[in-house]
Amino acid sequence: MATLRILHLTDTHLYGDDSLHYGVVGTESHLRMALARVADRPFDLVVCSGDVSEDGSVASYELVRDILDPWAAERGARTIYAMGNHDDRGGFRAVLGEGQPGVPVHTPAAAAAGSVPAAHDRPVVSVTETHGWRTIVLDTTVPGAGYGELSEEQLEFLADAVESPAGHGTVIVMHHPPVRAETDLLQALALDERSAAGLWDRIRDTDVKAILSGHYHHPIVETVYGMPVIVAPGVTNLAAAFNGRAEESANDWFGAAVVEVSPERTRVLPLSEPATGSEVFRMDAKHVQQIIKVAGRP
Repeated sequence: MATLRILHLTDTHLYGDDSLHYGVVGTESHLRMALARVADRPFDLVVCSGDVSEDGSVASYELVRDILDPWAAERGARTIYAMGNHDDRGGFRAVLGEGQPGVPVHTPAAAAAGSVPAAHDRPVVSVTETHGWRTIVLDTTVPGAGYGELSEEQLEFLADAVESPAGHGTVIVMHHPPVRAETDLLQALALDERSAAGLWDRIRDTDVKAILSGHYHHPIVETVYGMPVIVAPGVTNLAAAFNGRAEESANDWFGAAVVEVSPERTRVLPLSEPATGSEVFRMDAKHVQQIIKVAGRP
């Protein structure tokens, strides 16, 4: 399998009941519309790069598993899930394990000495290699916060994982992108600069072929040190990227990205289409600053 074919989903924001996102969007319906749009394509991986759930309930994770795992299996693909800032590690881990089915819990050496938090509090991370492709799940979440970080422990886990090259290369899945956002609100809720710098230090000049992220709810592809960071459009809505940095708004669209990665090149085909096309929310600059004050990085 020299070319890895990926359906990149992100920000599904599923509920364990029939709640609507922002009182408007049926997130399960959006996910099913996105899958229907690419149902005729072959895939090796089906990735959901965080904010899998909106309410953190076990039922919401069971729902995504029951939708995506059979859909992927029908195509001979496997699923990968990563934690997002709306996710709950307890609920996530109870259903989706370490984000890659069948991959055991990563236990730091320090855990045995009791110097790190219990398993249910530790970041959800995993690494495995299949058909020459290594896939790594990182956990950028900070419990109770919207912004992202990577601990030194995770960065060292990453460095160890990519120390030797895989057969074809490595793909990293993480929710907060290691590239800047387009609006003031999302930048206040972005991955911190220290974490991004630490990540690039560990993977520069390695076999990493792509980083799959979400969080921003609109597509971005940015190449850093020759490695593409692919931010897929959100399944739940499409955030405005060209209305100025001070405001924040989103429309009722669904999205995904079809990604093909080979040792030589990476191809990204974003999918972003209207469900109803209507406005989901709009926040003026004053409202944005209020949210930043409450939820942004201290």
